[in-house]
Amino acid sequence: MLVARLDNAGDVLLQGPLVRAVAHGAERVVFLASPQGTAAAELLPGVDEVVTWHCPWIDGSPQPVDPADIAALTERLRGVDEAVVSTSFHQSPLPLALVLRLAGVGRVSAISVDYPGSLLDVRHRVDDDLPEPERALSLARAAGFELPDGDDGRLAVRRPLPALDREPGYVVLHPGASVPARAWPAARCAEAVEALTDAGYRVLVTGGPGERALTAAVAGSRGTDLGGATTLAGMAALLDGAAAVVVGNTGPAHLAAAVGTPVVSLFSPVVPAVRWAPYGVPTVLLGDQSAPCRDTRARECPVPGHPCLSSVTAADVVAAVGKVVAA
Repeated sequence: MLVARLDNAGDVLLQGPLVRAVAHGAERVVFLASPQGTAAAELLPGVDEVVTWHCPWIDGSPQPVDPADIAALTERLRGVDEAVVSTSFHQSPLPLALVLRLAGVGRVSAISVDYPGSLLDVRHRVDDDLPEPERALSLARAAGFELPDGDDGRLAVRRPLPALDREPGYVVLHPGASVPARAWPAARCAEAVEALTDAGYRVLVTGGPGERALTAAVAGSRGTDLGGATTLAGMAALLDGAAAVVVGNTGPAHLAAAVGTPVVSLFSPVVPAVRWAPYGVPTVLLGDQSAPCRDTRARECPVPGHPCLSSVTAADVVAAVGKVVAA
């Protein structure tokens, strides 16, 4: 079986229930992932192998279409018996379905609003206003795969996770986001570190290798700066030991949910929270969900001052952390 999801790490983590359902009915599961999603795919229970490919019709910074690259992927996929192609509501599965047909894949399933002709054997249709893990799981079921008995359908990662030399109970604040419109302003993040510390919390500030300047500025002298210091598996372990995670609508929010840690979600409404909010864990959603940017899918905030998130204060975050920790 092949499972494909060709965008970011958070999107891949949300496929966990789908993958486990497919793995329950398949001898072997290969996950086709983007470079940004590969490490997340490697964390998913049920995945036996990950194939990495940069998709020119889904990636936010696409490379030119290369016929030789498409041909190489087609050859790599020969021998796959069946495929489930997962996409977001605004993406088409049909270009990949064509590649899979050219590779000789006998059965292909996907959600598609477009007429698929002979490209799909199972054309699933679904209400878009479902949480993304439930939307994906409904595709697995349409393709004939069910979760095993006792699986609650929540997000999950492979365990054991890397061991950490830290006392549990800290709060993680992750200030960055892959989409700028979804990031809480850095000044507000720095204020939150101060306020959380004043409230008695130890605060660890996380970020990727390209976010070290941001995490250093946010951590200041009272937080612990871990910018660029963890792999994705190490980040999962760090989040697993946290009392709560403060994060925007970005990958670490879903990674926190996958390890069962409560989330204070600084959620910009450029995409609907009903679909993309942290799934299956105690969550407090902060941010004006009726702001003018609602449902625009904007990557850069279209409203001066970024009011949907800049209106959230450090005191709001401290109160929300208290709520999810108590929960």
